[in-house]
Amino acid sequence: MISFVTINYNGFSDTCDLINSIRNKVFSIDYEIIVVDNASSNNEFDRLCILYPRIKIVKSDKNLGFAGGNNLGIKHAVGDLIFFINNDTIIKEDNIAAFIEIFSKSDKIGAISPKIKFSYEPMNLQFAGFTRLSNITLRNSQIGNKLPDNEIYNVRKEIPYIHGAAFVVKRDVVNKVGMMPEMYFLYYEELDWSERIKDGGYTLWYNPVLTIYHKESQSTGYNSPLQAYYLTRNRMVFAYRNISGLNRYLSICYLMFVVATKDIIKSSFKGKFSLVLSVLKGVRDFIIHINKWK
Repeated sequence: MISFVTINYNGFSDTCDLINSIRNKVFSIDYEIIVVDNASSNNEFDRLCILYPRIKIVKSDKNLGFAGGNNLGIKHAVGDLIFFINNDTIIKEDNIAAFIEIFSKSDKIGAISPKIKFSYEPMNLQFAGFTRLSNITLRNSQIGNKLPDNEIYNVRKEIPYIHGAAFVVKRDVVNKVGMMPEMYFLYYEELDWSERIKDGGYTLWYNPVLTIYHKESQSTGYNSPLQAYYLTRNRMVFAYRNISGLNRYLSICYLMFVVATKDIIKSSFKGKFSLVLSVLKGVRDFIIHINKWK
């Protein structure tokens, strides 16, 4: 049994597209679908319940964020495998059984991510694995990002981090290492959880036998003050929790005085002062609440 877990937050149309794609394409496995409604407006919880009476629709009275919403889904899931999948994705093929077969290769495989493509033409790759984050700058890249798909991206391999848009975790792993870290709210929680899973003695894998199509825009950069705030704060939170020794403080200083300063200058020149305030607030809140991040 696989438990598909997705979060709905004012994304009714996307969520319906995902549910319908699973129901119309996936027949090779037993599964359940769990939708966590993260305090959406416009009666989206009620509308989903009416439209899909046989699906578990779980209501949260407040927005729990990405990790909190997924953790609520875990509590309602009965599957041995939990497939976390963004509501703005679509499944177009029934390769799930072949995708999860990798778990039978080793008890040490804890989580897997599929190949991810943008859903818009020309449907270039978004994700075919990650490179490792550098110790101080926390820079890395998504392998194949924005490039045309080809055979070199069809190789199964171990990766340092799972992709938050689509990944499967064994329930035994969740029981051992704990659920997603909720202090992030948005961004970096899947990277932190990847570290927790590896610390638990497991490996993470990219398995391209399954492709997920993601509606996320191919454009980059801050699109909202909320995004600017959490990316600024959470980069430093991740460094504080996952880098040790002198490199921890070098990384935090780099992120605070180089990256955040550059973001402030760039947003100022564009006249986007709400983004400037969000970056400053992210730095401030990291410092004020530093004891919370352990």
